[in-house]
Amino acid sequence: MSESAWALGAAAPHSATVEARRGRSPKLDQWICFGSIPFFYTLFGLIFVLLARIMPPPSPTASIADVLAYMQAPNLALGVALLSLTLGLASLSSGVIVVQMKRMEGVSPALPYAYLAALAVAGVPGCLFPGLVFALGCYRPGYTPQIQQMLYDLGFLSFVGSLGVFVIQYLVFAIAIFLDRRTIFPKWLGYLTIWALVTELVAVPIWITRTGPFAWDGLLSFYLGTIIFVGWEFCMCVCLYRAIKNQPLEELIGRGTAHG
Repeated sequence: MSESAWALGAAAPHSATVEARRGRSPKLDQWICFGSIPFFYTLFGLIFVLLARIMPPPSPTASIADVLAYMQAPNLALGVALLSLTLGLASLSSGVIVVQMKRMEGVSPALPYAYLAALAVAGVPGCLFPGLVFALGCYRPGYTPQIQQMLYDLGFLSFVGSLGVFVIQYLVFAIAIFLDRRTIFPKWLGYLTIWALVTELVAVPIWITRTGPFAWDGLLSFYLGTIIFVGWEFCMCVCLYRAIKNQPLEELIGRGTAHG
C-alpha cells in the first residue's frame, strides 16, 4: 500500500469520528435534496391543478369564450408566479439522482451528466415556458381573441408536447441501470422507465390531432402518460431512498478526505 493510500485509509475513521461528534450525517446534503421531492411535487400540484388549472388540460377544441375565460382567470398569474419561484427545486432531486448514478459500476460519467443535462433542458419547454405563455395572456387581457387562442395553443402544445428531452432522460437512465454491475437501482426500475419512455412517444400525435385519445387532453397522450409518470416517480423515490440509505459511509468519507 502506498503512503498516500495508507494516509487516506487512516484518515477515514478519523473523519467518521469527527462527523459523529458533530452529530452531522455525511449524507445530510443528500437527504435534504431527497426531502425536496415531496415538497416540490406538492407545490407542483397546487400550481398546476388548483391555481393555473393546466392539469388536466382543457380541450384543444374549446370555444373562444372558454379560451378567454381560461386565459384571464385571476389565479393563473398567481400560479405562474409561484412556478417561477419554485421550479429550481427540481434541480435538487436531479442532483441527488446523479450522485447515485455516479456510484454505478460499469457506467461512465457520460450517462449521469447526460441525464442531468436532459432534465435541465426539459424544465424549460415542458414547464416554465408554458407557464410564461399563459401568464402573458393573463397579463395583457386586451389581446385580441385570436392572439389569446394562439397563446392557449402554444402553451398546451409545449406543455404536453415537449417529448424528446424526456425520451432521452428515460433512455439514459434505463441504459445506466442495465449496465450497472452494483445494482444501485433495481433492474425492474429500468423496465418501468422504458414504459415511461413509451408514453412519451404515444403523445407525438398531439401535434396533428385535436380530438380523440391522441389529442393533448386525450386518454392515451395525456392521462396514460401522467398515470405512468406518477407511478414511476413514486417507485423512483422509493429506490432513491434505499440507494442513499445503503450507500457506505466510507464512500462519502473517503471522497471528502481526498478533496478536503
